[in-house]
Amino acid sequence: MRHRQPVRCGVEHGAHVVLAPVVGVEVAAEEVAIAEAAGRTLAAAVVATRTQPPFPASAMDGYAVRAADATAGAALRLVGTSAAGHGFSGTIGPGETVRIFTGAPVPEGADGILIQENAEADGETIRALEAVTAQKFVRRAGLDFSEGDGLLAAGDTLDARRLALVAAAGRGRVSVRRKPRVAILATGDELVQPGEVPAWDQIVASNALALAALMNGAGGAAIDLGIAGDTLPALEAAFARARAAEADLLVTLGGASVGDHDLVQTALAAEGLELGFWRVALRPGKPLMHGHLGNMLVIGLPGNPVSSIVCGLLFVVPAVRALLGDPRAGADRS
Repeated sequence: MRHRQPVRCGVEHGAHVVLAPVVGVEVAAEEVAIAEAAGRTLAAAVVATRTQPPFPASAMDGYAVRAADATAGAALRLVGTSAAGHGFSGTIGPGETVRIFTGAPVPEGADGILIQENAEADGETIRALEAVTAQKFVRRAGLDFSEGDGLLAAGDTLDARRLALVAAAGRGRVSVRRKPRVAILATGDELVQPGEVPAWDQIVASNALALAALMNGAGGAAIDLGIAGDTLPALEAAFARARAAEADLLVTLGGASVGDHDLVQTALAAEGLELGFWRVALRPGKPLMHGHLGNMLVIGLPGNPVSSIVCGLLFVVPAVRALLGDPRAGADRS
């Protein structure tokens, strides 16, 4: 991973709001087939390897003509056909025309299209009912882009439109950022998994599912670490699972406040957490924690569902985008 300018956010410090770094690295690049690249973030700019269209092409069905010959009432001799994928290889001479279809190459010598609505056919004689203007209904070569043109920048996400552009540019494979691995850990003795029957003093854990959906939607790969109880050994075991999964980002849910059972920060400190900040000037979501555990970014979210989702949107989603090298990681997408 390489260093980049950190993303910054407001952090509570006494009665003041200061700026603190959130993300300082990007995940590595990998090359994938274009068929597998939907939703991925480009690690390098995309340059066209071909010209599109590669030849002057007809925009309409009709007849390819020399505009100087195709005056109103002129009779032209039909000498061939040009269809998409089956172009006319000859050259149109004075007084000649070629039947042409949409998308087909305009033959050498022709510089305009007599659309079929303005033509009258009598065997091999084609009469122009209206005069043709030079370059009328002709899509010039390179109208979309030319070989060597820069089409997309590093940090762009390959949505449907961009993916089609890359394919049209002749690229079969692209360099993208690998998906950041985001380990999500719910904490608390009061939690049970969805589908389990909670005791009278328990609730069903829902935050992890919501955060996983946000992470996957932002371009990450969510890893469910399950639920850790309110004990140091349980938390230590969960952190070990995050390391074993080679997570780039660990997101903890709950246990980051100051209660007797809020042990997440204590457990992380024992593991060597380098604390970036704790608590933000935000409601809901004040007890938010950020730091690094070795090469792994750590963001501790509140356990309250609303606070968790709000902080996930404001802090964790931009962090994932920053790991992907998105230059607009913190921009509002709404």
